[in-house]
Amino acid sequence: MTKLLGLSGALRRESTNRKLLREAARLFGDATYVEADLNMPLYDGDLEEASGLPAAAQTLVQQIAEADAVLISSPEYNSGIPGVLKNALDWASRADVKPWTDKPVALMTAAAGRAGGARAHNNLRLAMAPFRARVVNGPEVMVAASGSQFDEDGRIADSYVKNLTALMDTLRAEIAR
Repeated sequence: MTKLLGLSGALRRESTNRKLLREAARLFGDATYVEADLNMPLYDGDLEEASGLPAAAQTLVQQIAEADAVLISSPEYNSGIPGVLKNALDWASRADVKPWTDKPVALMTAAAGRAGGARAHNNLRLAMAPFRARVVNGPEVMVAASGSQFDEDGRIADSYVKNLTALMDTLRAEIAR
């Protein structure tokens, strides 16, 4: 069975980005889904030198390495990705193993604005570039006015299902490649 790992750029338990990740995993189909905990200390070279990678960062690296594919969903904060997501990416980059190399990854965003986090989506693609992951090219999923795009059961609005399903189909093909 396929192992999917989700990374949410929002820490809130019921954030629309977490809902989007869960919907992506549901639409992916037959897979186990685990969501990573990105709540870790800010990257600090002195801390790394004194103690190595924090336990949360070590866990994240192991989860990425063990996953068949990674789903990343981010809100847009001040025209970019949130610090918590960038921080997690920075910590993971410091590991001796390089878990992102050749890892299939699907990017998506959910934001309150009309563009659905388009700038964060672009920033996230740029942030992933050094890792040499196999980031799938689309279709791009950017959920606008995200607070009103999920029902009480966490299901995404019908207007997004087609593209989210297509993104998961693209990811599935990339895993099989």
